[in-house]
Amino acid sequence: MPSLPTHVVAAIPIAAWLGRPGASKRLWLAAAVCAVLPEADVVGFSFGIEYGDLLGHRGLTHSLFFAALLSGLVTAAWFRAGCGPLSARRIWLFLFLVTASHGLLDALTSGGLGVAFFAPFIEKRHFFPVRPIVVSPFSLGRFLSGRGVQVVASEALWVWLPAVLLTVLAVWYQAKRRSRGSHSTIPTNR
Repeated sequence: MPSLPTHVVAAIPIAAWLGRPGASKRLWLAAAVCAVLPEADVVGFSFGIEYGDLLGHRGLTHSLFFAALLSGLVTAAWFRAGCGPLSARRIWLFLFLVTASHGLLDALTSGGLGVAFFAPFIEKRHFFPVRPIVVSPFSLGRFLSGRGVQVVASEALWVWLPAVLLTVLAVWYQAKRRSRGSHSTIPTNR
């Protein structure tokens, strides 16, 4: 898994491409929680749940089904009427993509058993063919060691930098689109 802050960073370009829903602190908080909540499955280790089980790490909580369910519940509970200019449907899409990005990033890491994208219907675990992100250790002690430095460097290159570039590109594209739209509304004299 990438580190928890990196999962949150993945929400930024998604927000930028969907129209920057950052106007609401509540929506950003919901997005941050949705981005990291799949990692709560590590609690299962304390209850004897095996890594490769459906409820184990990178199992059900990393699936597209879970992303759809969680984003639906959060949208229904806190954003049923939308949020500012964003409709509830657009908020659901944003939260779904943010939650799903957790499993997608995990499938790009160098360790673990893979991600059960299609659980609970199919329990098979998947990785992407290219896995450039150094897997982050579970323990804080190991993260604060030399291993953590490797993880941060890897995440900066493979997640943070692309997130910044995608965000800048989205902001540029939307500004260009707005300026093009304002030029097309010039009245004509007849």
